[in-house]
Amino acid sequence: MNAEERKAFREQQQWRQLRLKREAEAAIRESGLQLETERRAQFEQRYIEERRRIDQELRRELREKRQRELAPVVEKLKKEMSDKQGNGSSGNSSGSPSSSPKK
Repeated sequence: MNAEERKAFREQQQWRQLRLKREAEAAIRESGLQLETERRAQFEQRYIEERRRIDQELRRELREKRQRELAPVVEKLKKEMSDKQGNGSSGNSSGSPSSSPKK
């Protein structure tokens, strides 16, 4: 990574951390808890850890679902493309023969 990319990455990380901190603060407010500084920091830390765990699990589930749903799509496309090749088509997606000049 060059210096510009590293800077952009750091800024993105800082923005994410700030967003998570704000979400943790909102969760504390919504919970109605009145916490002292140390307990508040513990709540925020646990909230952020649990949030990351949940986000990772959701990403994993989404990736698995995408793979399950794409498998039949790939098979369908594979069949369609092989059928077109078997019919003498050149596989040209425009549907017009590429080697037949029009007169």
